[in-house]
Amino acid sequence: MPENSWMSFFSSCWGKGSDSSATLPGKAQCSSGSPGGLSSSDTSNSFSQEDLSLTLAGSNLHAFTIAELRAVTRNFSVTNFIGSGGFGPVYKGFIDDKLRPGLKAQQVAVKSLDLDGQQGHREWLAEVIFLGQLRHPHLVKLIGYCCEDEHRMLVYEFVPRGSLENHLFKRLVSSLPWSTRLKIAVGAAKGLAFLHEAEKPVIYRDFKASNILIDTDHTAKLADFGLAKDGPQGDNTHVTTRVMGTHGYAAPEYVLTGHLTAKSDVYSFGVVLLELLAGRRCVDKNRPNRQKNLVDWARPYLTNADKLRRVMDPGLDGLYSTKGAQKAAAIAYKCLSHNPKSRPEMRTVVEMLEPLLNLNDVPFGGAFVYVAPKEEEEEKEKEKEKVEIQEKNHNNHDERHKQRFPNSVIHSEVSLHKDGKSLYRNSHFRKSQRQNQERGA
Repeated sequence: MPENSWMSFFSSCWGKGSDSSATLPGKAQCSSGSPGGLSSSDTSNSFSQEDLSLTLAGSNLHAFTIAELRAVTRNFSVTNFIGSGGFGPVYKGFIDDKLRPGLKAQQVAVKSLDLDGQQGHREWLAEVIFLGQLRHPHLVKLIGYCCEDEHRMLVYEFVPRGSLENHLFKRLVSSLPWSTRLKIAVGAAKGLAFLHEAEKPVIYRDFKASNILIDTDHTAKLADFGLAKDGPQGDNTHVTTRVMGTHGYAAPEYVLTGHLTAKSDVYSFGVVLLELLAGRRCVDKNRPNRQKNLVDWARPYLTNADKLRRVMDPGLDGLYSTKGAQKAAAIAYKCLSHNPKSRPEMRTVVEMLEPLLNLNDVPFGGAFVYVAPKEEEEEKEKEKEKVEIQEKNHNNHDERHKQRFPNSVIHSEVSLHKDGKSLYRNSHFRKSQRQNQERGA
């Protein structure tokens, strides 16, 4: 879709000069026919359902009515409920040509905007706009939307295996095997590379395990484009915007300055790649202090072949390519560089990762490899911290006692000895002198 069409669309929604990254107060409304359908407490600009349809012309998106979506989700039945996120609840549904002529029969996921939730109308529009323009095997496919009265809904292809987060951390069935983890990493990397190399580059800004969906054949698909931003244009090196995203995944320079670049996404990819290696969340407050932040704890081990096993997920039972794990860890290390310029482009990441799929040095299941259980490692870490705290407290107590009683024998480096009623310094000397006298020396 031409750039001026999108600009006119945004202008009609918010007016000229408005910051599309700011929060829109009030609850916007779409009308199904009359102009002036979008209203807000602070703007008189508006658009109608027809305006939206015209703007999205050529995108092949369907504008569903709320009645149609109620029908396909059994009136948003509890039995059709899939889950919920920052955007709102998600329901499973089924569409076919009986609902509307020409519709392909398929399962869908219907995401409904929670008007009191973390995201709002702007995030909804961002999803419609970006996924309306972009098509790629590693991006979730947007089929249509609903903008009727206060309702904001998105209709996606249904991705049956759910999110990477569920498979890595909740492990409802079993641990993901090594080859599957690599395939997911490569697919997600290809999705990001596509966004960064698009005719009008896109910065995803919220790359994390919960936003990576997995298809039946473990094809990774990026979802949730509510925080996506257009990349820098012309001579600009970055986009300055409000800091948004998820703690633990956001690049440090973006958190500090608000300067957003494609390299911010590369850092986030490095975090997810590390999660795939370790089977751990990037931030876990339930772990010992040194391991609460996965990146800080694991970084020193990523380039050390002998210590990398400390990072690897025990759930893999040692069934992974040693060479592949070392190379994947090295890629993660580069992506997690504190210096954005030192991070590789996503296209380079794909080129480095993809050959690892062909390595055949994964041991067979019969080989015995002992990996210390996570619980054992955590107990050792906690015990170590406990000892350190006790030693610190003991040293503090000695120091306070020494300051209060500087002449105390406890702190004297000179040994004392009691001989009858007399107390001698350097008792070893006194003792030897007395022994010599008794011998008549």
